[in-house]
Amino acid sequence: MTTRPSSSHFTTPGDLESLDFDRDIGLPGEFPFTRGVQPDMYRGRPWTMRQYAGFADAAESNKRFLYLLEQGVSGLSVAFDLPTQIGYDSDHPLAAGEVGRVGVAIDSIEDMATLFANIPLDRVSTSMTINATAIILLALYAAVARRQNVALAQLSGTLQNDILKEYVARGTHIYPPRPSMRIVTDVIGFCAGEMPRWNPISISGYHIREAGSTAAQEIAFTLSHARAYVQAAVDTGLDANVFGQRISFFFSAHNGFIQEIAKFRAARRMWARIMRDQFGATNPRAQQLRFHAQTAGSTLTAQQPDNNIVRVAIQALSAVLGGTQSLHTNGRDEALALPTEESATIALRTQQILLHETGVANAVDPVGGAYEIEQRTAELEREALELMERVDAAGGALSAIESGYVRRQIQDEAYRAQQAIDTGDAVVVGVNKYGDRDSGLGAGESKTASSDSESRIPNPESRHSFTLNPALEEQQIERVRAVRAGRSEHDWNNALTAVERAARDGSNLVPSILAATEKHATLGEIADTLRRVFGEYHDASTA
Repeated sequence: MTTRPSSSHFTTPGDLESLDFDRDIGLPGEFPFTRGVQPDMYRGRPWTMRQYAGFADAAESNKRFLYLLEQGVSGLSVAFDLPTQIGYDSDHPLAAGEVGRVGVAIDSIEDMATLFANIPLDRVSTSMTINATAIILLALYAAVARRQNVALAQLSGTLQNDILKEYVARGTHIYPPRPSMRIVTDVIGFCAGEMPRWNPISISGYHIREAGSTAAQEIAFTLSHARAYVQAAVDTGLDANVFGQRISFFFSAHNGFIQEIAKFRAARRMWARIMRDQFGATNPRAQQLRFHAQTAGSTLTAQQPDNNIVRVAIQALSAVLGGTQSLHTNGRDEALALPTEESATIALRTQQILLHETGVANAVDPVGGAYEIEQRTAELEREALELMERVDAAGGALSAIESGYVRRQIQDEAYRAQQAIDTGDAVVVGVNKYGDRDSGLGAGESKTASSDSESRIPNPESRHSFTLNPALEEQQIERVRAVRAGRSEHDWNNALTAVERAARDGSNLVPSILAATEKHATLGEIADTLRRVFGEYHDASTA
């Protein structure tokens, strides 16, 4: 067998001698699912085209949702504002200045009903990017479905509900890790019984990667968290063969085209083996890693923002060639502000062009068998497995989070990556090379970032950028106060008492929270009820 010299930068069949086709690669739709989770992949069903949206209040976000549906999106993806994410109503002092800024403000069932007005929940799949308050948002969504006379068993969609990555990558946690795990498993248990078409958790590597991790770390830490969730669910008596069919994942489609394709393949293979060998799952659906991908927001640049259209297209192609089930493409202007309708449309058209004009969807795993792809898939698997062993040595996912081990690993990589950009070792077009005044330099010439480059960042307040109505916050505050004023105090109080009782006695929390939302308890009030029982988490490094 021909082998390559150790100093070469190409691969040959000799590099793949340790790979066994049946064991490591196989056929599409068959264990270990390296080549995809469906035998015919996109020939049978295209990936779901989602556009992440949500801003201002429920009425404004509803208009954007209806617009996106008219443009051809096949699923909605909801962004919530920061107060909603961390369990504060819009009139809470800590919500000041943040209402509707990074997503839609949702305080009550009335907001949720407005958000999905004229959208049939039995026919539209909805993804909700929410974690610490995921159980409350799921209850609100279910309550609105009941208003629409839609049975919960008909609802399809995904709840992110991945609290562990909040402690290492984002920080929008409320309760300590261990009671938070109980909340997650309550959601999984409820959905297994009442919402069989709903994915109760989407374990996220995306935010880990956005925080600065490597591709191997993204796989390793995500799958370590996933193992912890599965073990917690199994410990409550749930069957991995049943709830495992509704576990989903969320990964970044980052820079490094070949690496990203290989990353998705490696993650699929690893998860199939974890579910089979560690949890005894024999159902192929429970062994499959199904995932949503989003192009990498951290790679978008404020300088020369139209370059982001190209970045997003290439990243999206890596996700498609890697076998994603669902995809969101970022807007070109997201380094400046929330995307405009024009930018959101270009991002969606990018997906539609990939599907209809490139031909990549006509072949099942068209990159399978490519020497470089298969070698990099195997390398990433080895690197990720070594990292997972280190997490295990640190006491497992929860202990590694509580000790700060995982966060430190990510921060170290983020620092190294930023150093490479600052020194010019890593080129970012339009930022540290090919700026507006040096874009005409000849081949081999370069120019590092300059004050000129910084000065040419577009003004986010220009007419070409999205801006929020400054009156929004006060209007949202008036709405939540009107909800409180119009409800039955007796019913509301009894409903919150039931939530607290369930939190203390170990009952599944979802039914009592669902009942509370229907009695017009607000998101902040329900979160505060759980705070009284579980306490709040304060990272020792930031306390």
